[in-house]
Amino acid sequence: MDDFPVLSVITFLPLVGAVAIFFIRDRSAEIVGGNARWAALFASLFTFVLSLVLWVQFDRSTADFQFVEERPWIQSLNISYHMGVDGISLLFVLLSTLLTPICIVASWDAIKTRVKEYMIAFLVLETLMIGMFCALDFVLFYIFFEGVLIPMFLIIGVWGGQNRVYAAFKFFLYTLTGSVLMLLAIMAIYLTAGTTDIPKLLQFAFDPGLQTWLWLAFMASFAVKVPMWPVHTWLPDAHVEAPTAGSVILAGVLLKMGAYGFLRFSVPMLPHATDLFTPLIFTLSIVAIIYTSLVALAQLDMKKLIAYSSVAHMGFVTLGIFALNVQGVTGAIFQMLSHGIVSAALFLCVGVIYDRIHTREIARYGGLVEKMPVYAVTFMVFMLASVGLPGTSGFVGEFLVLVGLFQVSTWVATLATTGIVLGAAYMLYLYRRVIFGKLTKDDLKSILDMNPREIAVFAPLIILTILMGVYPGPFLDIMEVSVANLVDHHKTAMASLKTVSVLGR
Repeated sequence: MDDFPVLSVITFLPLVGAVAIFFIRDRSAEIVGGNARWAALFASLFTFVLSLVLWVQFDRSTADFQFVEERPWIQSLNISYHMGVDGISLLFVLLSTLLTPICIVASWDAIKTRVKEYMIAFLVLETLMIGMFCALDFVLFYIFFEGVLIPMFLIIGVWGGQNRVYAAFKFFLYTLTGSVLMLLAIMAIYLTAGTTDIPKLLQFAFDPGLQTWLWLAFMASFAVKVPMWPVHTWLPDAHVEAPTAGSVILAGVLLKMGAYGFLRFSVPMLPHATDLFTPLIFTLSIVAIIYTSLVALAQLDMKKLIAYSSVAHMGFVTLGIFALNVQGVTGAIFQMLSHGIVSAALFLCVGVIYDRIHTREIARYGGLVEKMPVYAVTFMVFMLASVGLPGTSGFVGEFLVLVGLFQVSTWVATLATTGIVLGAAYMLYLYRRVIFGKLTKDDLKSILDMNPREIAVFAPLIILTILMGVYPGPFLDIMEVSVANLVDHHKTAMASLKTVSVLGR
């Protein structure tokens, strides 16, 4: 296994599947679409199975990057093809490889036009997502990070709803604008340190004055991706217009890219600026939690409600990261994983009934429990996980984040807790309006419960949601050493800066 380039194979295997689909030819569009579906499913499933090797072979006793691959790339600029994972990035690689086949199965009947191109877009997107979490060179990271925009832009703009072009361009422009500043920061880092190698840069001491500007440039990109208030307005539009599977990947993986950037770069590389701007992050996160929760309560569209809830949940993530202690950071990462599964499942729940009635308006439903009991139970599991009910994955992450926050600021932790109360309010409101009540709508009286394909889509997500809530140990263990190293690295860097400051006086 030491010599086998497992990360490169996992990263580019979906791309091989995309190339294979590109060459599928037949006179019948139906046959081409069917073959494209099966090819995409097999490629994504094989990628997921291979990614499980990382989980099995991963050494949980070290914080070092593992499965490392390094090859010369642009030698004149000292830029290399450098890949590797630690206990933090590995979890997001697995999340990406899990959700992709689920999205393909969920799109099986929903996507009827340009099926071949749709499947190619998803497989290319998977390659870019995995590559971003594995990249250990800034240039390589930036290529994957920005490359994600292209297939996602097409998924929203081609297969989305009525206002899909507007939503796609808004998504693209928001994220690209922030990323231009990140590119400038990467150039400044290269000119200062003489390398773009991430492990080397993690040990490099940047001047505190430069750290401030670099941190702000990174934040411009990562805050849009999270998204943080007030640069979150692209998200509801993108979710509403995207096809169901597009919303699943957007909420499940793409929102995690910004938070991952804070964890991988801002906190460990720029410790002085991180301490300086932590109050700003706390303020923006609290506003996001309370404001977007109240906005979610006022929504009439199911997808918009869940989209605004995602902004609130990601507010907990940024609070946990910048608590800068083991409990807070661990809770933030666990919350990211939980949200990736639960929010993805909630969008799939909306997709199930949208495929039958073709509307997401909450008022158009009611009493579905009478005709769709299996769906009602499935929806209930993820609704309660979103609320943070003990025994579900949502509880563990939020609890750890709050424990970490109470060590830093009682007021911040107390204000964050209001988001949990408001979260229960809007999710229970949604569930009651859709599932309970009298079945009065004529078109709902003949609605059918979930079919075997839909049950197969939800089964692994239900299992993970409950398993992570009841037995979170394996997920916490794999990140434990990496998180402790991240926190210790930050504390050591800050102590060194204070020592230098005292000696300077």
